[in-house]
Amino acid sequence: MIVDIDALKAALPERARLLGLDLGEKTIGLALSDTTLMVATPMVTLARGKFSKDAEKIEKIVAEQTVGGLVIGLPLNMDGTDGPSAQAARAFARNFSARAVALPILLWDERLSTAAVTRTLLDADASRKRRGEVVDKMAAAYILQGVLERLRRI
Repeated sequence: MIVDIDALKAALPERARLLGLDLGEKTIGLALSDTTLMVATPMVTLARGKFSKDAEKIEKIVAEQTVGGLVIGLPLNMDGTDGPSAQAARAFARNFSARAVALPILLWDERLSTAAVTRTLLDADASRKRRGEVVDKMAAAYILQGVLERLRRI
């Protein structure tokens, strides 16, 4: 079920983690929160394939890591409208929601998250190859950390 942030907080079981997803065209960056919902940690980058295979990999992580909800980055245009990437993220959320019974899914505005992470990696003098390896999972952590900070204020 796709929810807003208040419903996400209400639906989370105690000590459950959140899994953040940064959906790219070729990869999916994943980040995982701790059980106190304080810190988001970059986890892994998955190569994208068919939706069913991607969903199976994510469902396995959900089961292994005691995940109580998903946070999917929503790449809105700068004016707040949906472009093709945002529409694809919404479709992914709808399709995953149809598979994952009772797992709340929050779509979270991720404008400029990849740019912020890339800037951080450039400041750290990371090579182009290294940036390519970690940017998606770090963007997922950046998105998830924003949600965790917001959850603490409600």
